Amino acid sequence: MVYRQLANYQTMKLTYEPVIGLEIHGELLTNSKMFCSCSADYASAPEPNVNICPTCTGLPGAMPTVNKKATELAALVGLALNCSINKHNTFARKNYYYPDLPKGYQISQYELPIAEKGWLDVIDSSAPSEAEAQSKRIRVRRVHIEEDTAKLAHEKNYALVDFNRAGVPLLEIVSEPDMRSVEAALDYATKIRAILRYLGVNSGDMEKGVLRFEANISVRPIGSDELRTRTEIKNLNSFRALVRASQYEIERQIKIYEDGSEVMQETLGWDDVRGVTTSQRSKEDAHDYRYFPEPDLPPLQLSDAWIDSIRKQLPELPEAKTARFVKDFELKQSEARFLTSEKSLADYFERVLSISKSPAKTIHSWIAGEFMRYLNDSGLSVDDAALAPETLAKLIDMVTDKTIGASAGKTVLVELFKNGGDPAQIVKEKNLLQMTDVNAIQEIVTKILNDNPKEVDEYNAGKETLFQWFMGQVARATKGKADPNTAKELMTKGLKERKK
Repeated sequence: MVYRQLANYQTMKLTYEPVIGLEIHGELLTNSKMFCSCSADYASAPEPNVNICPTCTGLPGAMPTVNKKATELAALVGLALNCSINKHNTFARKNYYYPDLPKGYQISQYELPIAEKGWLDVIDSSAPSEAEAQSKRIRVRRVHIEEDTAKLAHEKNYALVDFNRAGVPLLEIVSEPDMRSVEAALDYATKIRAILRYLGVNSGDMEKGVLRFEANISVRPIGSDELRTRTEIKNLNSFRALVRASQYEIERQIKIYEDGSEVMQETLGWDDVRGVTTSQRSKEDAHDYRYFPEPDLPPLQLSDAWIDSIRKQLPELPEAKTARFVKDFELKQSEARFLTSEKSLADYFERVLSISKSPAKTIHSWIAGEFMRYLNDSGLSVDDAALAPETLAKLIDMVTDKTIGASAGKTVLVELFKNGGDPAQIVKEKNLLQMTDVNAIQEIVTKILNDNPKEVDEYNAGKETLFQWFMGQVARATKGKADPNTAKELMTKGLKERKK
Protein backbone atom coordinates (compact mmCIF):
# COMPACT_ATOMS: atom_id res chain seq x y z
CA MET A 1 0.00 0.00 0.00
CA VAL A 2 1.31 3.48 -0.88
CA TYR A 3 0.03 6.67 0.71
CA ARG A 4 -0.26 9.43 -1.86
CA GLN A 5 0.49 13.14 -1.43
CA LEU A 6 -2.29 15.09 0.20
CA ALA A 7 -3.70 18.60 -0.20
CA ASN A 8 -5.23 21.22 2.13
CA TYR A 9 -2.78 20.42 4.94
CA GLN A 10 -2.52 24.08 5.94
CA THR A 11 -6.24 24.11 6.70
CA MET A 12 -6.38 20.68 8.36
CA LYS A 13 -3.40 21.20 10.66
CA LEU A 14 -5.06 24.14 12.42
CA THR A 15 -7.22 21.80 14.49
CA TYR A 16 -4.74 18.95 15.00
CA GLU A 17 -1.34 18.60 16.59
CA PRO A 18 1.24 15.87 16.04
CA VAL A 19 2.60 13.69 18.82
CA ILE A 20 6.12 12.58 17.91
CA GLY A 21 8.64 10.31 19.56
CA LEU A 22 12.00 9.37 18.06
CA GLU A 23 14.13 6.26 18.25
CA ILE A 24 17.71 6.97 17.22
CA HIS A 25 20.10 4.15 16.37
CA GLY A 26 23.81 4.93 16.32
CA GLU A 27 26.71 2.58 15.73
CA LEU A 28 29.37 2.88 18.42
CA LEU A 29 32.97 3.58 17.40
CA THR A 30 34.71 0.52 18.77
CA ASN A 31 37.43 -1.65 17.28
CA SER A 32 35.55 -4.91 17.76
CA LYS A 33 31.94 -6.03 17.61
CA MET A 34 29.54 -6.05 20.53
CA PHE A 35 29.74 -9.71 21.52
CA CYS A 36 32.85 -11.05 19.75
CA SER A 37 36.36 -9.96 18.78
CA CYS A 38 35.69 -9.51 15.04
CA SER A 39 36.55 -6.12 13.57
CA ALA A 40 33.69 -3.61 13.69
CA ASP A 41 35.14 -1.68 10.75
CA TYR A 42 32.89 -3.26 8.15
CA ALA A 43 33.22 -0.26 5.83
CA SER A 44 36.89 -1.06 5.22
CA ALA A 45 36.40 -4.79 4.76
CA PRO A 46 37.98 -5.92 1.45
CA GLU A 47 34.98 -8.07 0.58
CA PRO A 48 31.71 -9.35 2.08
CA ASN A 49 31.70 -11.88 4.92
CA VAL A 50 35.32 -11.62 6.04
CA ASN A 51 34.91 -9.92 9.45
CA ILE A 52 32.88 -12.81 10.84
CA CYS A 53 33.09 -15.67 13.32
CA PRO A 54 30.72 -18.32 14.79
CA THR A 55 29.39 -15.80 17.35
CA CYS A 56 28.35 -12.97 15.02
CA THR A 57 26.97 -15.39 12.44
CA GLY A 58 24.88 -17.22 15.04
CA LEU A 59 26.38 -20.68 14.79
CA PRO A 60 25.29 -23.24 17.42
CA GLY A 61 27.38 -23.30 20.58
CA ALA A 62 29.04 -19.89 20.10
CA MET A 63 29.19 -17.84 23.32
CA PRO A 64 28.94 -14.03 23.38
CA THR A 65 31.02 -11.77 25.61
CA VAL A 66 30.26 -8.10 26.31
CA ASN A 67 32.39 -5.37 24.70
CA LYS A 68 33.70 -3.24 27.60
CA LYS A 69 34.44 -0.20 25.43
CA ALA A 70 30.93 -0.19 23.98
CA THR A 71 29.53 -0.30 27.52
CA GLU A 72 31.65 2.71 28.49
CA LEU A 73 30.51 4.67 25.44
CA ALA A 74 26.85 3.84 26.11
CA ALA A 75 27.16 5.04 29.70
CA LEU A 76 28.87 8.23 28.48
CA VAL A 77 25.92 8.97 26.20
CA GLY A 78 23.47 8.24 29.00
CA LEU A 79 25.21 10.73 31.28
CA ALA A 80 25.36 13.35 28.53
CA LEU A 81 21.57 13.00 28.16
CA ASN A 82 21.02 13.51 31.90
CA CYS A 83 20.00 9.88 32.41
CA SER A 84 20.29 7.72 35.49
CA ILE A 85 22.74 4.87 34.99
CA ASN A 86 21.39 1.49 36.09
CA LYS A 87 24.15 -0.15 38.07
CA HIS A 88 22.39 -3.47 37.45
CA ASN A 89 21.37 -3.87 33.79
CA THR A 90 20.63 -6.92 31.70
CA PHE A 91 20.58 -8.24 28.16
CA ALA A 92 17.60 -9.92 26.52
CA ARG A 93 16.78 -11.82 23.35
CA LYS A 94 14.49 -9.94 20.99
CA ASN A 95 13.01 -12.65 18.82
CA TYR A 96 12.00 -12.05 15.23
CA TYR A 97 12.99 -13.50 11.87
CA TYR A 98 14.53 -11.56 9.02
CA PRO A 99 17.32 -12.61 6.62
CA ASP A 100 19.73 -9.99 8.02
CA LEU A 101 19.43 -11.40 11.55
CA PRO A 102 21.72 -14.46 11.64
CA LYS A 103 20.65 -15.89 15.02
CA GLY A 104 16.92 -15.42 14.50
CA TYR A 105 17.00 -13.04 17.47
CA GLN A 106 18.82 -9.84 18.41
CA ILE A 107 20.69 -9.43 21.69
CA SER A 108 19.40 -6.17 23.11
CA GLN A 109 18.37 -4.58 26.42
CA TYR A 110 14.74 -4.36 27.43
CA GLU A 111 13.56 -4.26 31.05
CA LEU A 112 16.83 -2.98 32.51
CA PRO A 113 18.72 -0.77 30.02
CA ILE A 114 22.06 0.78 30.86
CA ALA A 115 20.50 4.27 31.18
CA GLU A 116 17.02 5.76 31.48
CA LYS A 117 14.89 8.72 32.56
CA GLY A 118 16.95 11.49 30.97
CA TRP A 119 16.08 14.68 29.12
CA LEU A 120 17.19 17.09 26.41
CA ASP A 121 15.98 20.64 25.82
CA VAL A 122 15.02 21.56 22.25
CA ILE A 123 13.84 24.67 20.43
CA ASP A 124 10.65 24.63 18.40
CA SER A 125 11.68 26.79 15.42
CA SER A 126 8.17 26.68 13.97
CA ALA A 127 7.55 29.90 15.93
CA PRO A 128 7.28 33.11 13.83
CA SER A 129 10.65 34.45 15.07
CA GLU A 130 13.73 33.38 17.01
CA ALA A 131 12.59 35.49 19.98
CA GLU A 132 9.25 33.62 20.10
CA ALA A 133 10.75 30.15 19.71
CA GLN A 134 9.90 28.08 22.77
CA SER A 135 12.31 25.80 24.62
CA LYS A 136 10.81 22.43 25.49
CA ARG A 137 12.21 19.59 27.57
CA ILE A 138 12.03 16.24 25.78
CA ARG A 139 12.20 13.23 28.07
CA VAL A 140 14.59 10.44 27.13
CA ARG A 141 12.96 7.17 28.10
CA ARG A 142 15.99 4.93 27.72
CA VAL A 143 19.46 4.46 26.26
CA HIS A 144 20.30 0.83 25.62
CA ILE A 145 22.89 -1.36 23.90
CA GLU A 146 22.20 -3.89 21.19
CA GLU A 147 23.83 -5.38 18.10
CA ASP A 148 23.43 -4.27 14.52
CA THR A 149 22.10 -6.55 11.80
CA ALA A 150 23.79 -7.82 8.64
CA LYS A 151 23.48 -5.88 5.39
CA LEU A 152 21.23 -6.95 2.54
CA ALA A 153 21.91 -6.22 -1.12
CA HIS A 154 18.73 -6.62 -3.16
CA GLU A 155 19.09 -7.80 -6.75
CA LYS A 156 16.34 -8.38 -9.30
CA ASN A 157 15.35 -11.91 -8.27
CA TYR A 158 17.31 -12.47 -5.08
CA ALA A 159 19.08 -10.81 -2.13
CA LEU A 160 22.67 -11.17 -0.90
CA VAL A 161 23.67 -11.02 2.77
CA ASP A 162 26.92 -9.49 4.04
CA PHE A 163 27.54 -10.39 7.70
CA ASN A 164 30.47 -7.97 8.17
CA ARG A 165 28.09 -5.53 9.91
CA ALA A 166 26.28 -8.19 11.96
CA GLY A 167 27.09 -7.72 15.62
CA VAL A 168 28.50 -4.18 15.40
CA PRO A 169 27.71 -2.31 18.67
CA LEU A 170 24.55 -0.28 18.30
CA LEU A 171 23.14 2.30 20.69
CA GLU A 172 19.41 3.03 20.74
CA ILE A 173 18.13 6.28 22.23
CA VAL A 174 14.36 6.30 22.77
CA SER A 175 12.47 9.50 23.55
CA GLU A 176 9.06 9.89 25.10
CA PRO A 177 6.35 11.16 22.69
CA ASP A 178 6.95 14.76 23.81
CA MET A 179 7.50 16.56 20.49
CA ARG A 180 4.61 18.56 19.07
CA SER A 181 6.08 19.70 15.77
CA VAL A 182 8.39 18.43 13.07
CA GLU A 183 10.68 21.38 13.84
CA ALA A 184 11.08 20.21 17.45
CA ALA A 185 11.82 16.67 16.26
CA LEU A 186 14.44 18.00 13.85
CA ASP A 187 16.13 20.02 16.61
CA TYR A 188 16.12 16.99 18.91
CA ALA A 189 17.67 14.76 16.24
CA THR A 190 20.22 17.42 15.31
CA LYS A 191 21.27 17.86 18.94
CA ILE A 192 21.55 14.12 19.54
CA ARG A 193 23.85 13.80 16.52
CA ALA A 194 25.98 16.72 17.74
CA ILE A 195 26.27 15.18 21.22
CA LEU A 196 27.31 11.80 19.81
CA ARG A 197 30.00 13.50 17.71
CA TYR A 198 31.20 15.67 20.62
CA LEU A 199 31.58 12.50 22.70
CA GLY A 200 33.41 10.71 19.89
CA VAL A 201 31.08 7.72 20.08
CA ASN A 202 29.62 8.00 16.54
CA SER A 203 30.86 9.66 13.36
CA GLY A 204 27.43 11.07 12.51
CA ASP A 205 28.02 10.13 8.87
CA MET A 206 24.41 9.44 7.98
CA GLU A 207 25.15 8.77 4.32
CA LYS A 208 26.98 5.62 5.47
CA GLY A 209 24.08 4.49 7.64
CA VAL A 210 25.88 4.73 10.99
CA LEU A 211 23.07 6.91 12.37
CA ARG A 212 19.42 6.22 11.65
CA PHE A 213 16.10 7.65 12.84
CA GLU A 214 12.74 6.03 13.40
CA ALA A 215 9.78 8.35 13.95
CA ASN A 216 6.70 7.30 15.93
CA ILE A 217 3.85 9.59 14.93
CA SER A 218 0.23 10.13 15.84
CA VAL A 219 -2.08 13.15 15.64
CA ARG A 220 -4.83 14.39 17.93
CA PRO A 221 -7.14 17.41 18.24
CA ILE A 222 -5.40 20.44 19.72
CA GLY A 223 -6.12 20.58 23.46
CA SER A 224 -6.55 16.82 23.80
CA ASP A 225 -4.33 14.74 26.09
CA GLU A 226 -5.12 11.39 24.48
CA LEU A 227 -2.45 9.30 22.79
CA ARG A 228 -3.99 8.01 19.60
CA THR A 229 -2.86 5.12 17.41
CA ARG A 230 0.68 5.68 16.17
CA THR A 231 2.66 4.55 13.19
CA GLU A 232 6.42 4.03 13.02
CA ILE A 233 8.52 5.18 10.05
CA LYS A 234 11.65 3.04 9.89
CA ASN A 235 15.25 3.68 8.81
CA LEU A 236 15.30 7.40 8.02
CA ASN A 237 18.94 8.11 7.17
CA SER A 238 18.98 11.89 6.78
CA PHE A 239 17.49 14.97 8.41
CA ARG A 240 15.72 15.73 5.14
CA ALA A 241 14.10 12.31 5.13
CA LEU A 242 13.06 12.74 8.79
CA VAL A 243 11.37 16.06 8.03
CA ARG A 244 9.68 15.02 4.81
CA ALA A 245 8.48 11.65 6.07
CA SER A 246 7.14 13.12 9.32
CA GLN A 247 5.31 15.94 7.56
CA TYR A 248 3.78 13.50 5.10
CA GLU A 249 2.65 11.07 7.80
CA ILE A 250 1.07 13.87 9.84
CA GLU A 251 -0.89 14.98 6.79
CA ARG A 252 -1.95 11.41 6.01
CA GLN A 253 -3.26 10.73 9.49
CA ILE A 254 -5.15 14.02 9.68
CA LYS A 255 -6.84 13.21 6.39
CA ILE A 256 -7.84 9.77 7.70
CA TYR A 257 -9.53 11.29 10.76
CA GLU A 258 -11.14 14.02 8.66
CA ASP A 259 -12.64 11.27 6.50
CA GLY A 260 -14.10 9.56 9.57
CA SER A 261 -11.75 6.56 9.49
CA GLU A 262 -9.22 5.20 11.97
CA VAL A 263 -5.41 5.07 11.73
CA MET A 264 -3.95 1.56 11.69
CA GLN A 265 -0.98 0.76 13.93
CA GLU A 266 1.71 -0.28 11.47
CA THR A 267 5.35 -0.03 10.49
CA LEU A 268 6.03 2.17 7.49
CA GLY A 269 8.87 2.67 5.05
CA TRP A 270 9.77 5.96 3.40
CA ASP A 271 10.15 6.22 -0.36
CA ASP A 272 12.34 9.31 -0.71
CA VAL A 273 12.07 9.43 -4.50
CA ARG A 274 8.27 9.47 -4.61
CA GLY A 275 7.88 11.29 -1.30
CA VAL A 276 5.45 8.76 0.18
CA THR A 277 5.24 6.36 3.10
CA THR A 278 4.63 2.69 2.32
CA SER A 279 3.09 0.06 4.56
CA GLN A 280 5.52 -2.71 5.53
CA ARG A 281 3.74 -4.68 8.24
CA SER A 282 1.42 -4.30 11.18
CA LYS A 283 3.23 -2.65 14.06
CA GLU A 284 4.62 -5.03 16.65
CA ASP A 285 4.27 -4.54 20.39
CA ALA A 286 6.85 -5.73 22.93
CA HIS A 287 5.07 -9.04 23.50
CA ASP A 288 5.36 -9.84 19.78
CA TYR A 289 9.15 -10.05 20.19
CA ARG A 290 8.89 -12.58 23.05
CA TYR A 291 11.64 -10.91 25.06
CA PHE A 292 13.36 -13.13 27.62
CA PRO A 293 16.68 -12.79 29.49
CA GLU A 294 19.78 -13.67 27.46
CA PRO A 295 20.93 -16.93 29.11
CA ASP A 296 24.53 -16.67 27.88
CA LEU A 297 25.24 -13.21 29.34
CA PRO A 298 25.20 -12.40 33.05
CA PRO A 299 23.82 -9.01 34.16
CA LEU A 300 26.19 -6.07 34.02
CA GLN A 301 27.13 -4.82 37.48
CA LEU A 302 28.43 -1.23 37.38
CA SER A 303 30.04 0.32 40.45
CA ASP A 304 29.67 3.94 41.56
CA ALA A 305 33.41 4.40 41.08
CA TRP A 306 33.19 3.14 37.50
CA ILE A 307 30.25 5.44 36.72
CA ASP A 308 32.12 8.42 38.23
CA SER A 309 35.14 7.63 36.06
CA ILE A 310 32.91 7.76 32.98
CA ARG A 311 31.31 11.01 34.15
CA LYS A 312 34.76 12.63 34.34
CA GLN A 313 35.21 11.94 30.62
CA LEU A 314 32.30 14.23 29.67
CA PRO A 315 33.50 17.20 27.59
CA GLU A 316 31.79 20.57 27.41
CA LEU A 317 28.66 19.67 25.44
CA PRO A 318 27.03 21.76 22.68
CA GLU A 319 24.36 23.44 24.83
CA ALA A 320 26.85 24.48 27.52
CA LYS A 321 29.29 25.70 24.87
CA THR A 322 26.53 27.67 23.14
CA ALA A 323 25.58 29.39 26.40
CA ARG A 324 29.22 30.27 27.05
CA PHE A 325 29.69 31.70 23.55
CA VAL A 326 26.61 33.89 24.00
CA LYS A 327 27.74 35.11 27.42
CA ASP A 328 31.48 35.49 26.91
CA PHE A 329 31.63 36.56 23.27
CA GLU A 330 28.32 38.47 23.02
CA LEU A 331 27.14 36.41 20.07
CA LYS A 332 23.51 35.91 19.13
CA GLN A 333 21.99 32.55 20.04
CA SER A 334 21.78 31.59 16.37
CA GLU A 335 25.43 32.57 15.78
CA ALA A 336 26.63 30.58 18.77
CA ARG A 337 24.55 27.54 17.81
CA PHE A 338 26.05 27.55 14.34
CA LEU A 339 29.60 27.62 15.71
CA THR A 340 28.92 24.85 18.24
CA SER A 341 27.06 22.59 15.80
CA GLU A 342 30.34 20.73 15.27
CA LYS A 343 33.06 20.40 17.89
CA SER A 344 35.79 20.88 15.30
CA LEU A 345 34.16 24.14 14.15
CA ALA A 346 33.82 25.44 17.71
CA ASP A 347 37.44 24.56 18.46
CA TYR A 348 38.60 26.28 15.26
CA PHE A 349 36.64 29.43 16.10
CA GLU A 350 38.07 29.60 19.62
CA ARG A 351 41.60 29.11 18.33
CA VAL A 352 41.21 31.97 15.82
CA LEU A 353 39.66 34.15 18.53
CA SER A 354 42.54 33.49 20.94
CA ILE A 355 45.04 34.76 18.36
CA SER A 356 43.12 37.51 16.57
CA LYS A 357 42.66 41.10 17.71
CA SER A 358 39.32 41.30 15.92
CA PRO A 359 35.92 41.06 17.70
CA ALA A 360 34.22 37.68 18.06
CA LYS A 361 31.34 38.80 15.81
CA THR A 362 33.78 39.68 13.03
CA ILE A 363 35.45 36.28 13.29
CA HIS A 364 32.05 34.57 13.27
CA SER A 365 31.10 36.49 10.12
CA TRP A 366 34.23 35.33 8.31
CA ILE A 367 33.89 31.71 9.41
CA ALA A 368 30.14 31.51 8.78
CA GLY A 369 30.55 33.34 5.46
CA GLU A 370 33.57 33.00 3.20
CA PHE A 371 35.29 30.23 5.17
CA MET A 372 32.30 27.86 5.19
CA ARG A 373 31.32 28.82 1.64
CA TYR A 374 34.66 27.63 0.35
CA LEU A 375 34.51 24.41 2.38
CA ASN A 376 30.98 23.64 1.20
CA ASP A 377 31.81 24.37 -2.43
CA SER A 378 34.88 22.14 -2.16
CA GLY A 379 33.11 19.33 -0.28
CA LEU A 380 35.53 19.68 2.64
CA SER A 381 35.03 19.54 6.40
CA VAL A 382 36.70 21.80 8.95
CA ASP A 383 39.07 18.95 9.77
CA ASP A 384 40.07 18.77 6.10
CA ALA A 385 40.75 22.50 5.76
CA ALA A 386 44.44 23.14 5.17
CA LEU A 387 44.15 26.65 6.61
CA ALA A 388 45.68 27.10 10.04
CA PRO A 389 43.67 29.18 12.56
CA GLU A 390 46.73 31.41 12.96
CA THR A 391 46.67 32.23 9.24
CA LEU A 392 42.96 33.04 9.18
CA ALA A 393 43.36 35.21 12.28
CA LYS A 394 46.12 37.20 10.56
CA LEU A 395 43.99 37.71 7.45
CA ILE A 396 40.92 38.83 9.42
CA ASP A 397 43.03 41.32 11.38
CA MET A 398 44.37 42.80 8.13
CA VAL A 399 40.80 43.52 7.05
CA THR A 400 39.80 44.80 10.48
CA ASP A 401 42.68 47.29 10.65
CA LYS A 402 42.02 48.34 7.03
CA THR A 403 45.33 47.10 5.68
CA ILE A 404 43.18 45.53 2.95
CA GLY A 405 39.53 45.77 2.03
CA ALA A 406 36.92 43.08 2.51
CA SER A 407 36.93 42.24 -1.22
CA ALA A 408 40.70 41.85 -1.20
CA GLY A 409 40.39 39.73 1.93
CA LYS A 410 38.14 37.29 0.07
CA THR A 411 40.67 37.09 -2.74
CA VAL A 412 43.46 36.33 -0.29
CA LEU A 413 41.35 33.70 1.49
CA VAL A 414 40.78 31.76 -1.74
CA GLU A 415 44.51 31.90 -2.49
CA LEU A 416 45.30 30.62 1.01
CA PHE A 417 42.89 27.73 0.62
CA LYS A 418 44.29 26.77 -2.76
CA ASN A 419 48.01 27.32 -2.34
CA GLY A 420 48.67 28.27 1.28
CA GLY A 421 51.20 30.96 2.11
CA ASP A 422 51.36 34.09 4.21
CA PRO A 423 48.50 36.64 3.93
CA ALA A 424 50.86 39.63 4.05
CA GLN A 425 53.02 38.22 1.29
CA ILE A 426 50.01 37.47 -0.92
CA VAL A 427 48.73 41.03 -0.39
CA LYS A 428 52.12 42.41 -1.40
CA GLU A 429 52.47 40.19 -4.48
CA LYS A 430 48.95 40.97 -5.72
CA ASN A 431 49.18 44.67 -4.85
CA LEU A 432 46.04 44.53 -2.71
CA LEU A 433 46.92 47.10 -0.03
CA GLN A 434 43.92 49.28 0.72
CA MET A 435 44.05 52.92 -0.34
CA THR A 436 43.51 55.02 2.77
CA ASP A 437 45.00 58.33 1.59
CA VAL A 438 42.07 60.76 1.84
CA ASN A 439 43.54 63.19 -0.68
CA ALA A 440 44.09 60.45 -3.26
CA ILE A 441 40.54 59.15 -2.85
CA GLN A 442 39.20 62.72 -3.01
CA GLU A 443 40.90 63.26 -6.38
CA ILE A 444 39.25 60.13 -7.79
CA VAL A 445 35.81 61.08 -6.41
CA THR A 446 36.09 64.60 -7.82
CA LYS A 447 37.07 63.30 -11.26
CA ILE A 448 34.14 60.85 -11.32
CA LEU A 449 31.67 63.61 -10.41
CA ASN A 450 33.14 66.00 -13.00
CA ASP A 451 33.02 63.36 -15.73
CA ASN A 452 29.38 62.39 -15.07
CA PRO A 453 27.30 65.61 -14.68
CA LYS A 454 24.14 63.97 -16.03
CA GLU A 455 24.19 61.23 -13.39
CA VAL A 456 24.97 63.83 -10.70
CA ASP A 457 21.88 65.83 -11.67
CA GLU A 458 19.69 62.71 -11.76
CA TYR A 459 20.89 61.65 -8.32
CA ASN A 460 20.23 65.07 -6.83
CA ALA A 461 16.82 65.07 -8.50
CA GLY A 462 15.85 62.04 -6.45
CA LYS A 463 17.30 59.00 -8.22
CA GLU A 464 19.16 57.80 -5.12
CA THR A 465 19.84 54.33 -6.52
CA LEU A 466 22.61 55.96 -8.57
CA PHE A 467 24.72 56.24 -5.43
CA GLN A 468 25.77 52.61 -5.75
CA TRP A 469 26.70 53.29 -9.36
CA PHE A 470 29.00 56.10 -8.23
CA MET A 471 30.58 53.83 -5.63
CA GLY A 472 31.08 51.23 -8.33
CA GLN A 473 32.99 53.82 -10.37
CA VAL A 474 35.26 54.44 -7.39
CA ALA A 475 35.86 50.70 -6.98
CA ARG A 476 36.64 50.39 -10.68
CA ALA A 477 39.03 53.34 -10.67
CA THR A 478 40.90 52.07 -7.60
CA LYS A 479 40.63 48.38 -8.48
CA GLY A 480 38.62 47.88 -5.30
CA LYS A 481 41.38 49.17 -3.04
CA ALA A 482 39.79 52.41 -1.78
CA ASP A 483 38.66 52.41 1.83
CA PRO A 484 34.88 52.04 1.34
CA ASN A 485 33.91 54.16 4.36
CA THR A 486 36.16 57.04 3.30
CA ALA A 487 34.99 56.79 -0.30
CA LYS A 488 31.34 56.77 0.77
CA GLU A 489 31.80 59.81 2.99
CA LEU A 490 33.60 61.78 0.28
CA MET A 491 31.11 60.79 -2.41
CA THR A 492 28.14 61.81 -0.24
CA LYS A 493 29.77 65.16 0.45
CA GLY A 494 30.65 65.74 -3.22
CA LEU A 495 27.14 64.98 -4.45
CA LYS A 496 25.63 67.28 -1.85
CA GLU A 497 27.94 70.14 -2.87
CA ARG A 498 26.77 69.81 -6.49
CA LYS A 499 23.10 69.92 -5.65
CA LYS A 500 21.48 72.92 -7.40
